[in-house]
Amino acid sequence: MSQIEHNPDATPQNPAAPVQTGTVPPARDRQRPSFDFFSPHVWRRFWAIASPYWREGERRKAWGFLIVLIVMLLAETQISVMLNNQAGEMTSALAARDGDRFWHAIMICLIVVAVFVPTRSLYYFVRDTLGNHWRRWLSERLLGRYFHNQRFYELTGDNSIDNPDQRIAEDVNTFTQRSLYFLLIGLGSLMQLVAFSWVLWQISHMLVYVLVVYTAVGTWLTVKVFGAPLMRLNFFQLKREADFRFSLVRVRENAESIAFYRGEQAELKQVRGRFKGALRNYQRLLRQQLNLNFFQQAYNQIAIILPNILIANLVLSGDLEVGQAIKAAGAFLAVLGAVSIIIDNFEGLSRFTAGIERIHGLLTALPPKPGEASEVAAAEPAPLPRRRRHTIQTSEAPTLSLQGVTLNTPDGKRELVRDLSFTLQKGDGLLIVGESGSGKSSLLRAIAGLWRAGQGSIRRPPVADSMFLPQRPYMQVGSLRSQLLYPQFDRDMDDETLLQALRDVNLPELAERSGGLDAEVDWAKTLSLGEQQRLAFARVLITQPRFVILDEATSALDRSNEARLYQRLLDADVTLISIAHRAAVLDYHTHVLELTGGGRWQLHEAEHFNFDEGDVAAPVPEAGPQPLPARA
Repeated sequence: MSQIEHNPDATPQNPAAPVQTGTVPPARDRQRPSFDFFSPHVWRRFWAIASPYWREGERRKAWGFLIVLIVMLLAETQISVMLNNQAGEMTSALAARDGDRFWHAIMICLIVVAVFVPTRSLYYFVRDTLGNHWRRWLSERLLGRYFHNQRFYELTGDNSIDNPDQRIAEDVNTFTQRSLYFLLIGLGSLMQLVAFSWVLWQISHMLVYVLVVYTAVGTWLTVKVFGAPLMRLNFFQLKREADFRFSLVRVRENAESIAFYRGEQAELKQVRGRFKGALRNYQRLLRQQLNLNFFQQAYNQIAIILPNILIANLVLSGDLEVGQAIKAAGAFLAVLGAVSIIIDNFEGLSRFTAGIERIHGLLTALPPKPGEASEVAAAEPAPLPRRRRHTIQTSEAPTLSLQGVTLNTPDGKRELVRDLSFTLQKGDGLLIVGESGSGKSSLLRAIAGLWRAGQGSIRRPPVADSMFLPQRPYMQVGSLRSQLLYPQFDRDMDDETLLQALRDVNLPELAERSGGLDAEVDWAKTLSLGEQQRLAFARVLITQPRFVILDEATSALDRSNEARLYQRLLDADVTLISIAHRAAVLDYHTHVLELTGGGRWQLHEAEHFNFDEGDVAAPVPEAGPQPLPARA
């Protein structure tokens, strides 16, 4: 005789039992985005995201590419110095009417240009190739964490992380490409600063002093006046653009439901609202960018005039050749460009800082897989202590057992089930009933390991021995064969076995009318909901799990098909947990768990349960396990 047990100490019908709820993380524990690019906080986050690629599996390839790029930058710096010198030579030769000197300078320039063109072209190719490798590595790392332990499911209820899919698809690409861009222009600027500062120092010490003061004042004004506002606007622009794209994706994915509801105007209003939000933020960003552009243009144009003013007297007095003046002006602009990297690239740096915050936020929400180090722990100071949140503990066992399970809503403000305990033995069947909103589906999610808000422990069969059937089955994009084998595509299954499974669920002609097992169509649109539910049962028959959870998985089926499918599961000696609203389903279960609201529950024998009235002829006593009648 199989047995279903519940905790004799539990008092599920006692309304005075204390309510245990989870806690919402304090607001102080939620890190606000930092928009100061020069803050150590931002640099720690950048280093946490970037450093693993350069320290782990592909570090040799990465450093090899980087060394090649640095050599190219050194060559370009030397070429720039030579071109600047030859420009001064040509000017001096023309001023002196020295033809031989002029043509010699032209010849050297042509040789230098012949070297510069392929070097510069290969530089861009190598840089973007390295960025592509880095993007692949970081994307795969995030994707692995995103799909590990159903983390993608948990993020759907995390309001602090918007659009995680677009952070992986777009922000990672921007991060890797812009990181290399700013790293290399920083190194190039440093090389240019050293090379041209020596040229400038040999011509005029005063030019160097003026240059230092000019760039220091310009950088200070850029950071203090245009800093945080522009970075903050770029951060929210990325968020609003992602929200707008996501709203359009939702319309496409739910097109049929929206059309049935005639909800296009409501959807249009919502999409327009998000679009207008992006436009409003972008307009503010444009105004802030306009102010920055005014300053940058004035700063750069004055820089062209300033060196000529400073050395004009030296040229007019004859103490300095015209060619030397041209060389000094070129060196001044080169050094100015090197030290003005922040001013010239500030708008790009602000977008880059916003991207750092978005990727770091995603890393914070995606804990590392086993064997991976936590980047976030190295990037952040120790968090403030906070009250521990209660979570339901899950582990693997041959049978399903719940001990003292209290189930809460994710925000911890409402209790769905209180102190639930029972053990489901092999061959038993449990039907869960209750009013809408009583927590039936939430309890199934907790049993499946997807819902952890609450306390207590759940021991359940291994994932490989279990299968979950929702009311609307997931239809993957692919062939009919892939639908039947989902999610284990690597199984070696012959065609006859797959076709027999279709016949067992009353879909004997599906393969033929669809073009065969390898035909690829949009199954979610091609099949009715009833056909999708039967196809999901075919997956169960092929997989042959020992434990099946059904969340109104036959709601779109007629009674004969429903009976046929449940009987096939009983014939396969499957342990069932179901949510259903038809009295006929009682025949395939041994017990009924009734959720009566307010966290209370009752456990009944199925044969004594009056489904229509929710009345009970003989509830299971609360003391000790009770023998159950054998199935007919």
